Amino acid sequence: MAGVLNTLRVAQVGFIVRDIETTKKKFAEFLGVPVPPTQPCGDYAVTKTLVDGQPAPEANSKLAFFDMENIQLELIEPNGVKSTWQDFLDQHGEGIHHIAFGIKGTDEKVLTLEGMGFKCVQRGKYGDGGGEYAYIDATDELKCIIETLESY
Repeated sequence: MAGVLNTLRVAQVGFIVRDIETTKKKFAEFLGVPVPPTQPCGDYAVTKTLVDGQPAPEANSKLAFFDMENIQLELIEPNGVKSTWQDFLDQHGEGIHHIAFGIKGTDEKVLTLEGMGFKCVQRGKYGDGGGEYAYIDATDELKCIIETLESY
């Protein structure tokens, strides 16, 4: 398969929201599905979150997931501390934050993307330690943030 990420599988679309409890109820009603639980993003001891390449132990969020037939919708309520989530909310308000792709080889993919002039604005491990993510600012060229998701 060609392409920078070596995949054509869109895994997720992420939305930044101010009030996850209200928004997840509205999405559930719209979709006709149960309201998903709200969960923390994870403990820094596991996530090792980096924002702009620097350790960000306070950067966190509340999450809720809707697993659709072909894609996952993620709702993210940032906690007010600098992160890609909070930056987006401060600059743009609520809305679609990222498109995520399931990949293999996060380190290699991030280096490749940075070599193309994109910036890795945040990365870390899943809250359960079962994988890792990286947010790549591709807004100038691709008009959005790209997230890579690598499950172990």
